[in-house]
Amino acid sequence: MNLTQQDWTAQLEEDANAVILDVRTEDECNEGIIPNALMIDINKGQAFVSQIEGLDKSKNYYVYCRSGARSAKACEIMHELGFENAYNLLGGFMQWDGDVVSPE
Repeated sequence: MNLTQQDWTAQLEEDANAVILDVRTEDECNEGIIPNALMIDINKGQAFVSQIEGLDKSKNYYVYCRSGARSAKACEIMHELGFENAYNLLGGFMQWDGDVVSPE
C-alpha cells in the first residue's frame, strides 16, 4: 500500500508493531537513514529475498528507498512472500522531512 509522507509518518507513530525498512544501497544509506531503519538492499536479488523471508511476518513494515520506486517493488515482493502489512513511502527519502541519522 502506498502512503503519502504525512500518512506514513502518522501511521508509523501510532504503530507499536512497526519496523522501518530501508531498501536502498549501502552507499545511499551512508548519506543518512530514517532513525531505527533496518537496511536490506533490494538490488541484492536473491539475497534480498532471503533476508526478507527471515523477517517476522506479524510486524508492520514501513518501506522506503530514494524515490519510492524500489520500495514499491519491495512491498510487492513482501506481499508475494506472505507479508500482509508493507507500506511504501511515496516520494521516498528524497522528500523525507523527518529525522535523519547516520547508519550504525
